[in-house]
Amino acid sequence: MRPRSPTQKLPLLPLQAVLFPGGLLSLKVFEARYLDLVSSAMREHTPFGVIAVRQAVEGGKASDPNVFEAVGVVAELLEVDSPQAGILQVRARGLQRFELQGQALLADGFWEGTALPIDDDEVVVPGSGQLETVRGLANAIGTLKQQGSEPFLKPFRFEDAGWVANRWCEILPISVAAKQRLMELQDPVSRLQLVDDFLRSKGVVK
Repeated sequence: MRPRSPTQKLPLLPLQAVLFPGGLLSLKVFEARYLDLVSSAMREHTPFGVIAVRQAVEGGKASDPNVFEAVGVVAELLEVDSPQAGILQVRARGLQRFELQGQALLADGFWEGTALPIDDDEVVVPGSGQLETVRGLANAIGTLKQQGSEPFLKPFRFEDAGWVANRWCEILPISVAAKQRLMELQDPVSRLQLVDDFLRSKGVVK
């Protein structure tokens, strides 16, 4: 029996946004090729890859919509609703990161990627110096809920440095390129420390 390849083929959903493992993706799909992608994933219960379009450097030319970042996140559908003909409201969950090792534009108009899975973050407890950032996230969740917004999937894992960092990264007012770099970091403690440093620099935590 031949060993399975560590890579897999995934349909790609390019976005001007970054999905994080454990994150909630909510979007409205209306372009025909991506309606087909979502319909196929729903019908066959298969995942797809969410990949950010590489952002142009400041002062550079506009981003090429066909140039993707090197790392994306596998997503699984949670809910699909059709409020009107030709439009799908989609909710999906981010799973595992992958390294994009190749891409091809298929005849039906959407992209397929060759994806090499990246190991999940090790579960590490936040350091004592990061506890204010953990408390800050809990407070932010409470505030958002009061405002009628619940952007995070349960269960909440405040004891997991990578989970805390990822949730902060999703709501911080930073660029797509910055979020991409944070998502790619292999060390969850370093990711949380960068978030902690940013929050302290803005006076959000002390």
